[in-house]
Amino acid sequence: MNANAQTNEPNIVNGINVDDLFGMIESVKGDASNATTSWRVATTWQGQTRTRAEVESFSIGGQEVSRRFMIDIDEPHELCGTNQFANPQEHLIAALNACIAVGYVAQCAVRGITLESLEIETEGDIDLRGFLGLDPQVANGYESLRYTVHIKGNGSEQQFAEIHDAVMATSPNVYNLANAVALKPTLVIG
Repeated sequence: MNANAQTNEPNIVNGINVDDLFGMIESVKGDASNATTSWRVATTWQGQTRTRAEVESFSIGGQEVSRRFMIDIDEPHELCGTNQFANPQEHLIAALNACIAVGYVAQCAVRGITLESLEIETEGDIDLRGFLGLDPQVANGYESLRYTVHIKGNGSEQQFAEIHDAVMATSPNVYNLANAVALKPTLVIG
């Protein structure tokens, strides 16, 4: 019997309760309906180029979970904004980086690897001629994103390479950005 079982203390690695993580994995393995999640964000215009995105809840396994967050978004002065907040592209990159980071932390935790540091640097280029509709031959968004992962901990190079492959194969936001996501708009006027 291990020390955690004797004291009923949770098995925490990199801030992740590994027992809870394995419990969630077993719950999903046992009943696929527990794997279903649904995410919603409502965004309202705040004037000029400012918007406020509001999160009120999400659902997991058919259960609604209340949570409240606000995300303020703007554009730099050079793009007609007030430069009060990060812009949508920076939020998109931040969401990618955060999703990848969660993957590294969890993958390391389940392997018992303690992280000392983790940093992800991502960059991409957007040609404004596409966004402004000036040249239909120019993409109106990123054609590629370049990212570098700096990771340090008590794992071997081979373990970190395996973790990297696992994260790239399972990250929802890597998937979302690497594959076409069907967008199904509805316009309501008035």
